[in-house]
Amino acid sequence: MSTGTLRVGIAGLGRLGRRHAETLARHTPGCSLVAACSPVDAERDMARHDLQVPRVYADFDRFVADPELDAVVLATPTPLHADQTIAALRRGMHVFVEKPLALNVEDCERVERVAAEHPGQVAMVGFVRRFDPSYLHARQAIADGAIGKPFLVRSQTCDPLDATGAFIRFAPSSGGIFMDCSVHDIDVARWMLGNPRATRVYASGMVAVHEALRDIGDVDNGLAMIEFEGGAQAMLYASRTFAHGHETHSEIIGTAGKLLVGHGAARDRVVLSDVHGVRHQAVADFFERFGEAFGREMQAFVSSCRGEQAPALSLSDATEATRIGLAITRSWRSGQAQAV
Repeated sequence: MSTGTLRVGIAGLGRLGRRHAETLARHTPGCSLVAACSPVDAERDMARHDLQVPRVYADFDRFVADPELDAVVLATPTPLHADQTIAALRRGMHVFVEKPLALNVEDCERVERVAAEHPGQVAMVGFVRRFDPSYLHARQAIADGAIGKPFLVRSQTCDPLDATGAFIRFAPSSGGIFMDCSVHDIDVARWMLGNPRATRVYASGMVAVHEALRDIGDVDNGLAMIEFEGGAQAMLYASRTFAHGHETHSEIIGTAGKLLVGHGAARDRVVLSDVHGVRHQAVADFFERFGEAFGREMQAFVSSCRGEQAPALSLSDATEATRIGLAITRSWRSGQAQAV
């Protein structure tokens, strides 16, 4: 495989899908974006005209039956992830699928079983923080013993306030704020702590701004605590109401020190002092914060498909993130701690 160009197709050309498509078409050596799929006319036109994709489909079944595809990238709605991943694996393709892998553990495990039947194919889930240089630096520092034994992770995913509430139309299919946002922090916590098994969770949440979320059983701010085997813990915060921009950060505390990644959401290292005070500019959204990581993620997927490197994470990591995220959601709804 490493001697030829990997022929990739992408399904889903919304906000994140378009970013992946542009990365594959223009910035990822070793691959060629040869097919795209979307039920939206404007998105298909974008792929055809802006990205020069030669084959464009409105129907996923026709797309996945394309005999010239070696690999697919799935940036489709979360409820479709499991079935689409399985369909592509059974057609002999490598698969990259956006997080979360599924909205229930049974579907995650179903994907794992099918992937095990196709050991020569890569199946990778999009936990992009594992490709961010700062998070990779922190993980290596832990491996080198820089903070002793890590025992506590405090991590947050906080999006800027969208006064229009446009995101609410996607909320019913997202699994809720913990599955949509905190699933990244769950994966970071397990990764930094050495992949321990979660035993118990507790969560709480509130609607601070977006009242329409109440009707669909969701919140715009949520807090969660996770207990792991061996005594380690994680504290998570998710928000859709930050005034200053997007702020993702994680703190890893160990027996000999701590690491802090992304604190303050700084756009760069410039700090302005004037009559209004001392301040810096913040990143606007997760694309700006993780732009380099998204590129590294696609390159890692392509390189894994070409046999040049092992995948950076396993499907079981994605299954555990879903298992924990669902337990957190149950805890928020019940008001009680939940076993994982």
